[in-house]
Amino acid sequence: MVNYFLMGSYAKILSFLPESNTMNVEWPLPENDPWSTPFAQALLYKLELFPGATVLDVAAGGGIPSFHLAEKVGPSGKVLAVDINQYQVMRARSVQGAHLPWLQFEVCDMRHLPPDLPKFDRITGNLSFMFFRPDRPTVLKNLLHFLKPGGQIVLTFPSLGTFDTLWHKVDMEMQQRGFEQERKGLNEYLTERPSAEHAENWLRELGLEKTEAVEMPLEVKTGPGREFLEHPLLRGGFLDDIYECFSDPVLAEEFMTDIASDIESFTPLHAIRCAMSGWKPE
Repeated sequence: MVNYFLMGSYAKILSFLPESNTMNVEWPLPENDPWSTPFAQALLYKLELFPGATVLDVAAGGGIPSFHLAEKVGPSGKVLAVDINQYQVMRARSVQGAHLPWLQFEVCDMRHLPPDLPKFDRITGNLSFMFFRPDRPTVLKNLLHFLKPGGQIVLTFPSLGTFDTLWHKVDMEMQQRGFEQERKGLNEYLTERPSAEHAENWLRELGLEKTEAVEMPLEVKTGPGREFLEHPLLRGGFLDDIYECFSDPVLAEEFMTDIASDIESFTPLHAIRCAMSGWKPE
C-alpha cells in the first residue's frame, strides 16, 4: 500500500528542529496516515523490542514503521527495510537523509531474499502478509530461515471480514445483473483471504511457539461518488480488486459508479487489523 503521507509527515517534524539537534529526533508513527499507522500500531502492540536488536522489515514501503523501529533499537541495533518498489525505497531514503544511519533501505523481493543474508532478532512486516499470496505458507517458511533462534516474527494484514459489507453489496449487484464471470473472479479473491485462525495455524505448523493472531477493528469513513471511488485506502488494493474482475473497463467504471452512489447500503465500513506473532524455538 502506497504511503502518500509519509514523506511530508517526517519532513515536517525535522523542519521545526535546529540542524544540530536533528539526530536526537524521535520518529513517531505519522498521525496523518489513516491506514499504515493503525496497522503499525497493531504490530507494535505485539512486537517485543530491545536496544541493540537487529530487525528485518519486509515490504517496508515508505518506512512505516521502519523509522520508528530504528529509533527503538538505537545505534547499537540494525534495521534492514526491504521493498520490491524502488520508488518507495528512494522516497524513504530521501526522508531519512543522514538520520538513523543504522537503518538501511534496500530494493529487494521478500519472497526471494539473498541466501547469505544474516539472521535477525526480529522480523516484521506492516501490511506485508497481503503480498505473500498466492502461497503464503511457503513465503512465510522461507522468511523464517532468516530469524534467529529465540527470535520473534510479527506481521500485520487486513484479515477475513475486512469490508465484508462492501463485498456482499458487490456480489449481490453482480448476481442481479448477470455478471457471472465477474462474480466468479470476485469470489476467487474473497475465498483466498486469510483469517486470523489461518495465520496462527501456519505459524504453529512451521514450528513456532507462543503463536498468536490478534484482531482489532478499524472503521474507514468515506462519502459517496468520487470520494468513495478515489478514497486512498479503498482504491489502493481493495476497489482495484473489483475493477480487475471485469474484462471491460468501461463496464467496470459504470458498475462501480452505481455502487458508489449507494454507500448507505454498505457503510459503515470496517477493516479488521490482524497482528500475527510467533517465536522461533531456541
